[in-house]
Amino acid sequence: MPSVPVEIAVAPGAGLAEGPVWDDVNGRLVWVDVVGRAVHFYDPAIGVDTFIELDEMPGVALPCVSGGLVLAIGSGFALLHPDGRLERILEIPQGPQPTRMNDGNCDAAGRLWAGTITTRDAANAGALYRLDPDLAVTVVIKPVSESNGIDWSPDDRLMYYVDSRERRVDMFDFDVDTGAVVNRRPFVAIDDGDVLPDGLTVDAEGCVWVACWNGAAVRRFTPKGLVDRVIDFPTREITSCTFGGDDLADLYVTSARDGLTPAQLSREPEAGAVFVCSPGVTGRSQRPFHR
Repeated sequence: MPSVPVEIAVAPGAGLAEGPVWDDVNGRLVWVDVVGRAVHFYDPAIGVDTFIELDEMPGVALPCVSGGLVLAIGSGFALLHPDGRLERILEIPQGPQPTRMNDGNCDAAGRLWAGTITTRDAANAGALYRLDPDLAVTVVIKPVSESNGIDWSPDDRLMYYVDSRERRVDMFDFDVDTGAVVNRRPFVAIDDGDVLPDGLTVDAEGCVWVACWNGAAVRRFTPKGLVDRVIDFPTREITSCTFGGDDLADLYVTSARDGLTPAQLSREPEAGAVFVCSPGVTGRSQRPFHR
């Protein structure tokens, strides 16, 4: 496999950079720092990253068709309006084990899918939720331990989904008209050592790019589940990835520094950076939330 040069787009510093998405309307990368409690906006045309501080941990922020962003934040959902005003939509009821919202994505019908993880490192305490444009919420998968990456095949017939503690990427048959998912089965296992699957994205060829937490890499899998590309990074905690740029040929990759010891940080000074590379394939336009 040919090596791909990797550059730093946003300097190291994020505690837990996550959920990168390309906002093609504004020509910028939107990403969140979960532990830093901020939504970031990176403009590659001028090389500047700005951010809005929040009072809770965001899991993901995605563009809305009417402007602004929809957020999975804290234990629920919210709208971040273009003027910076945060409007709470709803809170997810808490069970015996507290949870917070984590990664998510929008499908072709403009529905937001986002799941939860426990805040006390307990298994099977979370769920995957679907937020429809009318703000109705449906529990789609339960229980979930650590809900993470989600995306769809180019023809919208398959949904790929990560519950990181299962150490694999699963796929479902997907009905874009109703939002129903059925026939869950394994797509690929990622079970080498302490490496866990985290965020993911599907490219224009239908291949699945998976960020490998503790793996210092992003792996590309063909629709048949075979690894055909591996891109290495100089830090282990790789969290998520997405394609961006005017031609969607740049792969942006987020990372984390939260939890690394001082000795580890001295060996991995790039931890917490947002990386960019050009792997030779293109992605697909980000689907917005229909609100």
